[in-house]
Amino acid sequence: MNRAALFVLADGRFPAGGHAHSGGAEPAVAAGRIKDAETLEDFCRGRLHTAGLVAAALAAAAAAGHDPLQLDEAADARTPVRALRATARKLGRQMMRAARVTWPSAELDYLAAARPQGAHQPVVLGLAARSAGLAPLDAACAAAYETVSGPATATVRLLSLDPFDATAVLARLAPELDQIAAAATDAAARLPKEGIGALPAASAPLLDITAQQHAAWPVRLFAS
Repeated sequence: MNRAALFVLADGRFPAGGHAHSGGAEPAVAAGRIKDAETLEDFCRGRLHTAGLVAAALAAAAAAGHDPLQLDEAADARTPVRALRATARKLGRQMMRAARVTWPSAELDYLAAARPQGAHQPVVLGLAARSAGLAPLDAACAAAYETVSGPATATVRLLSLDPFDATAVLARLAPELDQIAAAATDAAARLPKEGIGALPAASAPLLDITAQQHAAWPVRLFAS
């Protein structure tokens, strides 16, 4: 296991395109649902326990060596909104490019060939973690962290929120992030016995609705 590779994978400067996406924060700011550190924390907590749990489980399952094509189909089924499916595949394609250069592997090559338009980002992330010698829990942690760090960073730009306050939000969420990563890893471990239904399918309808609306905005700071 190469645990230090987790720092590279989870680093916001890893060239996987995440900086261009707000994780739903931009429409939430526009609607007044995020207006300060307290409401940012509420938003991130909700996202962590829904989209974050699903993404972490998919990443953990991919890192454990489960069929990435089956996991990609499961990700599609758990992403009912077209705009979010398109975003997930675009980010997956960008992460694939970075991962294949950083941690070359036959498994990454296989998924890239099978999904030339991009697989869902959490699946690619999990396979990248596997190629880097990381464990399923590491992949789950990286995926869960990304679901809250993206909105926190975006809100600094959208609201001119003090970056110290945004970082403090992430620190306060750390215990819950650990819990989500552990639950996701446990679900992935049950997949061989229980089938794909063992993976969580938590939903966040408001995030889905605003994501589709945001995709139609003629002017926006973030791609999603």
